[in-house]
Amino acid sequence: MSHISTVTIAVSSWQEIDAGLIAVGVYKDQSLTPLAQEIDKAIGGLITQGIDMKDIKGKKGESHFFYGAGKLILVLGLGRKDKIDPSSIRIAAGAAARASISRKVGSVAVECFCSGLESCQPMGEGLVLGSYQFLDYKTKDDENFELDSASVIGCDSDEISKGTEIGKAVCFSRDLSNHPGNVTTPTRLADAAREISDQAGMELTIFDRKEFTEMGMGGLAGVAQGTDEPPKFIILEYYGADKDERPKVLVGKGLTFDAGGISIKPASKMDEMKYDMCGSATVLGVFKAIAALRPKINVVGIVPSTENLVGAKAYKPGDILTAYNGKTIEVLNTDAEGRLILADGLSYASKHYEPEFILDFATLTGAVLVALGHIATGIMGTDGDLISRVKRSSENVGERVWEFPLWPEYCKQIRSDIADVKNIGAPRQAGTIAGGAFLKEFVGENIPWVHFDIAGTAWGVKPDPCNPKGSATGVAIRLVLDLLGV
Repeated sequence: MSHISTVTIAVSSWQEIDAGLIAVGVYKDQSLTPLAQEIDKAIGGLITQGIDMKDIKGKKGESHFFYGAGKLILVLGLGRKDKIDPSSIRIAAGAAARASISRKVGSVAVECFCSGLESCQPMGEGLVLGSYQFLDYKTKDDENFELDSASVIGCDSDEISKGTEIGKAVCFSRDLSNHPGNVTTPTRLADAAREISDQAGMELTIFDRKEFTEMGMGGLAGVAQGTDEPPKFIILEYYGADKDERPKVLVGKGLTFDAGGISIKPASKMDEMKYDMCGSATVLGVFKAIAALRPKINVVGIVPSTENLVGAKAYKPGDILTAYNGKTIEVLNTDAEGRLILADGLSYASKHYEPEFILDFATLTGAVLVALGHIATGIMGTDGDLISRVKRSSENVGERVWEFPLWPEYCKQIRSDIADVKNIGAPRQAGTIAGGAFLKEFVGENIPWVHFDIAGTAWGVKPDPCNPKGSATGVAIRLVLDLLGV
């Protein structure tokens, strides 16, 4: 396992805690947290001396190590006391976990920094996320060190447990995404969905190539023509409330490797196209958390999954495909394939579930990276209230989003002369919006819908204590759980 699986509550005094590293805090006004004050006295005022010498300033991201009482003491800068929020707590907890790993200390105990906040949940999340490493393909044992255990001093047990489970769900998503395309295949995604369904008694349906082709899913079938790897259409159904209650539906792009098809991608960084399934990893990560926490809601997850390769049978520019809702699609670029498989997912959700709303997640466009970098996820949709709720959850959990417009002028750009729609918009113009405009065509009338373009935030983000370098992030899982009220 590449991360800790439990976070306990320490009940002993700090001297008696079985932890090699104790993490405490200092604020920007240079005041110490309660446990930091106690430890400072025990180690002869060394922390205070560091403050007096202007070495310790209490800024966010600051860290200082001391030795005393047989422990390694980590003093974390927490920033302004009146600005402490869930994100700063999450980052501080993650920093404590990362420090333990870097110092090869197997156990860490962290003082609760959550005074004044509604919940200690971010502390549990941060410890798990900070402990995450992807080590599956590292064969030199001396290069590998994993955190064995973590505990918190003074936090609420139930809130920590909830945060731990959410952190584990994000790590589950990261693992799926970080594995190479020869490991995380559509079959592997189906197996992950089966693991989740078995854990919580969810309903699982998996359609294979023959089945979904006969059902009329021409988008997925078309993209899958060029691969021998068996494609899948995966459906997870969780009913924690009365079955008469309309479900929320999540649709995730499960493109497990994208070579671009006939419109082949450049060789540079093509290896990163293993991450083109991160939308499906977001959906499965949400369901992993739901399986553990069992909220009283109804949620359906849909993952259309395939590879997009070059081959004798591969679909071609100029082909016409017919999606599940009957709309015809002119293919002008086979590298705009994610929207084609999502078209079937959105159509299926709209037809079969009468959803309260639909959210979809996809590494859809390089254009969103040009617009927003690796900082924010691009969103757009059909319902202002739902978009506002997404934005509120974004603020709550510290995962930034930015809304793009879906004005009629943009939507006209994906109209085809020979079919209902085409799969790209105007050349070198508003590519992210064109992707959203295309997807909108496959959402049922009057169904609230929001599209998340996570191409800039699913991987490649600047490392921080909760996001290690060179890893998928598990983006939007915490945002969605907050939106769902989990």
